[in-house]
Amino acid sequence: MQKYFQKYLTLTAKGFTMGAANVIPGVSGGTIALLTGVFEKLIHSVKSVDHIAITFFLKGKFNSFSSRINLPFLLAIFGGAVLSIFTLARILAWLFHNYPVYIWAYFFGLIIASVYFVGKTVERWSISAYSIFIAGALLAVWISYMSPAPGNENFFYLILNGMVAVCSMILPGLSGSFILILMGNYELVAIEAINELRLDILFPVFIGIVGGLLIFSRFLSWVFKKFRNITLAVLTGFIAGSLAILWPWKVPVYKTDGMEIVTKPDGTPVIQGYDRYIPEALTTEVILAVLLMAAGFLTLWLIEKAAEKKTGMKGAGSQFNSFHGFFKFPCTGKKFINIHFLE
Repeated sequence: MQKYFQKYLTLTAKGFTMGAANVIPGVSGGTIALLTGVFEKLIHSVKSVDHIAITFFLKGKFNSFSSRINLPFLLAIFGGAVLSIFTLARILAWLFHNYPVYIWAYFFGLIIASVYFVGKTVERWSISAYSIFIAGALLAVWISYMSPAPGNENFFYLILNGMVAVCSMILPGLSGSFILILMGNYELVAIEAINELRLDILFPVFIGIVGGLLIFSRFLSWVFKKFRNITLAVLTGFIAGSLAILWPWKVPVYKTDGMEIVTKPDGTPVIQGYDRYIPEALTTEVILAVLLMAAGFLTLWLIEKAAEKKTGMKGAGSQFNSFHGFFKFPCTGKKFINIHFLE
């Protein structure tokens, strides 16, 4: 019983970190899922919510329904994520307002390490893998320089917000929060609606999230089964390209309407983008930021070592290569390897 409790407490903690990442513009919850070893199991479990699972539920076969979709796993992951989003929204807003450089620096180091460790899971870096890696990186950089759209509280636009954001949330390297910024509704959805419990905003977004999860998870599951090596290469590129969003030293560019700065109802200016720069002097802030980058890198290195010890596998990316499930992917030659989901 204690082992069972610890197992799902760990899963809830992983969901909590995913939820925290989804609140932060530029940080991908999918990246955290990949780093903590739950990505493929999450995609497969969500994909299992199909007509068979619904039939089990409607006929009252709740044990079959739970087993079909791996319900305890989903409840732990999404429960942790929801708890994180509702508890960290105010904290993260305060941290980013008071210590933006330090927070960005830590996540910058974390993502640098993830590029290396996720890249190590690519079994063979062929010309096509390098090409798709570069394409993924360039796409992520291009997205980071796009100008945000104006905000919109239309019911169907909010559904679209939820669908697009959740797709990028579960796709490593693309930030759901940053997509909301581009769509003009980050402050409305991720801060205002959550802090004020605005159900008129949260309900249509929730509809979009559920629909996006069910549709996009099937696509990702199919891609991983058919093109795992190429998929991991493009995800590595997405993660590498997201470093442009996370660069710590930047100043906000505020949206203007003619000669005046556009403000929100609470009086705060609307950020349109950022001008990035390289520090010219070795100040205390720069030194601390570099140390936090190193701390971010070290955090992921420790996660990797812990996963290596748990799975008994050596080499980077061990937590991504040990999943408990039914997928089989081709290795070199004619042999096949079983992919087991990490629990």
